[in-house]
Amino acid sequence: MPPRPDTARRGSPPRTRQRTRLRAPLVVLVLCALLPVSTGLSTAFGAEPLPIGPVADALLSRITGGVPADLVHDTIVWNLRLPRALLAVVVGAGLALAGAAMQTLVRNPLADPYLLGVSSGAGVGATLVITTGLFAGAGIWALSAGALTGALCSALLVFGVAVAQGGLTPLRLVLIGTVLGSAFSSVASFLVFRSADPAAAQSVLFWLLGSLAGAEWSQLALPAGVVAVAGVALFASSGWLDALSTGPDTAAALGVPVRELRIALFVLLAVLVGVLVAVSGGIGFVGLVVPHLARLVVGARHRALLPVAALGGALFLLWVDVATRVLVRPTEIPLSVVSGLIGAPVFLVLLGRRRYSYGGAS
Repeated sequence: MPPRPDTARRGSPPRTRQRTRLRAPLVVLVLCALLPVSTGLSTAFGAEPLPIGPVADALLSRITGGVPADLVHDTIVWNLRLPRALLAVVVGAGLALAGAAMQTLVRNPLADPYLLGVSSGAGVGATLVITTGLFAGAGIWALSAGALTGALCSALLVFGVAVAQGGLTPLRLVLIGTVLGSAFSSVASFLVFRSADPAAAQSVLFWLLGSLAGAEWSQLALPAGVVAVAGVALFASSGWLDALSTGPDTAAALGVPVRELRIALFVLLAVLVGVLVAVSGGIGFVGLVVPHLARLVVGARHRALLPVAALGGALFLLWVDVATRVLVRPTEIPLSVVSGLIGAPVFLVLLGRRRYSYGGAS
């Protein structure tokens, strides 16, 4: 059965409906207040922790146009840690949005942003760059260019196979995406096996597990723009997404162009996830767990779900990235290691809650 659009649409008492309507704006306001504070605080953590005072001075000096008291702290905070924190915010928000939309597209509670094989395709592109020097002329953008090319090619292949076999139905997308994703992973493994570089396997593995190391201001524009456009598009179509989550027949009866909406969602998610994977690698559990948490807090109506999921995903990945830098400093842990250690228990706790269900399944 499909996910419940919201208890307010199922004949719940007026008091319950009022609480649900009031809860979403309050949650959004709280998350909006926490996000800038968390972003600023996160710049104090790293291989070498910084006092809060100099961090605040460096940030305020840059914002107000003043002269920072300590140029070393200013360089560390503004040029190294703040771009990384902002990239974590952008990627976390994008993955949570993609996960929520993907779960609606395929009507599957276990769907995550990488279901379409995009991550595995990006892995092939990144592995080609690492093992063969492909896109070497792109300089520091070579890895991102290879990953984005691989991601979009894999999405195009999934789309072509699905259309050739009957259309973008949820079951077909899940099966084709899973099978082709496994095939792409095998190709990446073969490329590593054939590589003459002994460090290739380690480099590929670290990238596949996700990392925001080396983030720069120049890397923010593309993912931030894509996430913003995707978020606005998804929010604008939230009514159609609510209808689609109840099933294609119901959605069609309500006047929703189901086929066109599925194609548009597929293209939007492919581009969104492809860009995010290209700048951060594969990061697990963000797009799976955060949308479920958001549904538990504000319900399944997409007008409330999408902004809460985006803000929650941004906060979650921001602090996961902090944990990767401080747990075993000065060594850095891949993002998926920490997000998995946190996300798996949280997801199990969610499943154990008696009042939480997805599509009525228990």
